[in-house]
Amino acid sequence: MAKKAYFEPPDVKVDFPALERTLLEYWYQKGIVKKYLEKNKNSKKYFSFLDGPITANNPMGIHHAWGRTYKDLWQRFKNMQGFKQRFQNGFDCQGLWVEVEVEKELGLKSKKDIENLVEGNLKESIAKFIELCKGRVRRFAGIQTEQSKRLGYFMDWDHSYYTLSDENNYMIWHFLKKCHEKGLIYKGHDSVPWCPRCGTAISQHEMLTEDYKEATHDSVYVQYPIVGRKNEYLLVWTTTPWTLPGNVAVAIAADRDYVVAGGEVKGNTYYLNEYAAKRLNLKIEKKIKGKELVGLKYISPFDGLSGIKKALGKYEHEVVATDEKILPVSEEEGTGLVHVAPGAGSEDYKLGKKLDLPVIELIDEEAAYISDLGEFSGKNAKKHPEIILDYLKENPEYLFDIVPYTHRYPACWRCKTELVWRVVDEWYIAMEPLREPLKKVTQKINWLPKFGLKREIDWLDNMHDWLISKKRYWGLALPIWECSQCGHFEVIGGKDELREKALEGWEKFDGNSPHRPWVDEVKIKCEKCGKKMQRIPDVGNPWLDAGIVPFSTVSTDNKSEPLYWKDKGEWEKWYPADFITESFPGQFKNWFYSLLAMSTVLENSEPFKTVLGFATLLGEDGRPMHKSWGNSIEFNEGADKIGVDVMRWMYVRQDPSLNLLFGYKVADETRR
Repeated sequence: MAKKAYFEPPDVKVDFPALERTLLEYWYQKGIVKKYLEKNKNSKKYFSFLDGPITANNPMGIHHAWGRTYKDLWQRFKNMQGFKQRFQNGFDCQGLWVEVEVEKELGLKSKKDIENLVEGNLKESIAKFIELCKGRVRRFAGIQTEQSKRLGYFMDWDHSYYTLSDENNYMIWHFLKKCHEKGLIYKGHDSVPWCPRCGTAISQHEMLTEDYKEATHDSVYVQYPIVGRKNEYLLVWTTTPWTLPGNVAVAIAADRDYVVAGGEVKGNTYYLNEYAAKRLNLKIEKKIKGKELVGLKYISPFDGLSGIKKALGKYEHEVVATDEKILPVSEEEGTGLVHVAPGAGSEDYKLGKKLDLPVIELIDEEAAYISDLGEFSGKNAKKHPEIILDYLKENPEYLFDIVPYTHRYPACWRCKTELVWRVVDEWYIAMEPLREPLKKVTQKINWLPKFGLKREIDWLDNMHDWLISKKRYWGLALPIWECSQCGHFEVIGGKDELREKALEGWEKFDGNSPHRPWVDEVKIKCEKCGKKMQRIPDVGNPWLDAGIVPFSTVSTDNKSEPLYWKDKGEWEKWYPADFITESFPGQFKNWFYSLLAMSTVLENSEPFKTVLGFATLLGEDGRPMHKSWGNSIEFNEGADKIGVDVMRWMYVRQDPSLNLLFGYKVADETRR
């Protein structure tokens, strides 16, 4: 039979996803992935890749696939070059992100619901909730593992690390013990951002730009009567009327010009800046210096409430000169006279502390006004801001105007509830002593793109102390035991130390993971007064969990005792990591920062040598992906319709410093 002088025409309708699934099945059935992972196990050359753990809380997203493609690419290249590697994936397991989803599954609305899961039994309720959180993490870690395999990502999937592990938690205990030995751990009483739904403080690190949302609130111009001056008022503006009962002072810029102006009400005189007077169509009578206002006393409409009287004592409301480094006074917004409520604002609290101003506490953890606040007590300040506005309408001598105002307002990074500020006791790591050492360590790292170094240094220059406590349930049990009698506290550095110091409760804890409620059973002796000490109920900031992984996860086989304890010389072959890669947005003050901080404290060295940062994945219309906008693509959907080879090519050809536009039209163009 004569041979054909031509090739058969290729099938132009190739089902790429079907081909990929066939190949993947073949690779795993034939043990090819295992051979790939073990290819260089006897090599003397080491390449240390450290995986930033993906949160095991939902199925993997298209944006995760971008980063995982980079991770796979780098390790494949180094494997081809003959380097020995660990190929260890990580799962982030603890924290509010998991708790909120479990609450949704159970239909829970508040912390009170969690604490009554087993009716009338707090301990069993918390234990049940913790087990449900663990179960959710295991479920989605399994889903994400299969999705990652579908992406063609080769890792030691049977031995991923989990930040919920005993090894990870106890290594953080060790880190916190070292911090305490350096005098860095302290209990602070401060006005902090607070989520009233989650019932916990939100740290500076968690308040990302993307968690500010555009909102319209009723702003109010309050006219405070000046003591001893008939019909003369300080005109103050605020976008948070719920904080007005907490007012103790009005702050001005002493070196700036202000004006005396008249308005529609004949005989009334107002003090404010010139810009605001013109905007409000007031008639300017004369100019004065801000320093002439300092020391003026005034009256608040809420002074008759018993809680306010008690908090103020003999103090009288007065005008104070601001410290611009603490509380800047805007020329454009407001009136140039700033409402100061130290109990309801971080900057207000700092200024109040400097000037020795009283603090009026207003709300509980659900944002309801506390007792002794008269008709407001028990009412929710955030849900019902109209109660303050209605009160001012009933007392018109204090009300100048109410104006809707659209602005960007911070929301909880997890549940998206608008934040409030309240005064609470929280636990911190003092960062000022670490600022310069951290910067020195950071400058040793190769940042790709180069602007990453500047961004990280900017964060380190401006970072506050690290708020590490959460008044929640599922997470690192902070190893801080506090004496209720004398106030002394002790930080425990590990399981063995806790066993040695336990006075009671060890038998109830032994055999359980170091989480609430089991670890709370253990009491130790106060070395100061001899009384029993109880662990504080707080859990830790989840970025502690991810920041400790260079120390807690490196072992000989990805599953045994950390080399940091077992064989530090061998551990040093893997530390610092040669390479990490994550999306830049947010990570400068989260994972990169926690890695840097924890490695600086423990080893005073950089935790990684090179970091590749990449930008944000958007819909092909240039907007963030949202189901409601119709531009969102789930990973499984993309893999089945586009194919992962096309997706991977889209990722690797992208300039990582630029946002990636992703969608079916772009994918079709790439496939062609």
